[in-house]
Amino acid sequence: MKGQRKRKMTGWIITLAILSALGIGGAIGWSKLEQEHKEAAGLPLNRVDFSRLKDGDFQGHYAGGMYKWRENDCRVTVSGGKVTSIELVSSVEKRDADFTGMLYDRVIKEQSLQVDTVSGATLTSKALLQGVENALVQAN
Repeated sequence: MKGQRKRKMTGWIITLAILSALGIGGAIGWSKLEQEHKEAAGLPLNRVDFSRLKDGDFQGHYAGGMYKWRENDCRVTVSGGKVTSIELVSSVEKRDADFTGMLYDRVIKEQSLQVDTVSGATLTSKALLQGVENALVQAN
């Protein structure tokens, strides 16, 4: 009886230790995710004067933030002083062409980075726009 009680108590202690470790790991992971979200949400997009763009093809890179989750490269074409084409060259986060096309079309139509982000993908949209901005800084 005593041995069985001891094994039962040991089982509860092990279970409690495992649950505690999972809870601590989850809290650390949540904290890192929250930090990355705050960083991505706070990306400034205001270093480009669209009225002063020089013509050419420009490469843009965004490092993806502190955890590199949204790293991307793009190619921006400026012709006649206007952005005429934006192409996603590479991205860590895989999105379909409709997603990036919709976002980049907004930039081309508005000739601005201050466009509506894609619903449900605000952080990814801001990261892609940061890559475009980094390309256009070279065109100013």
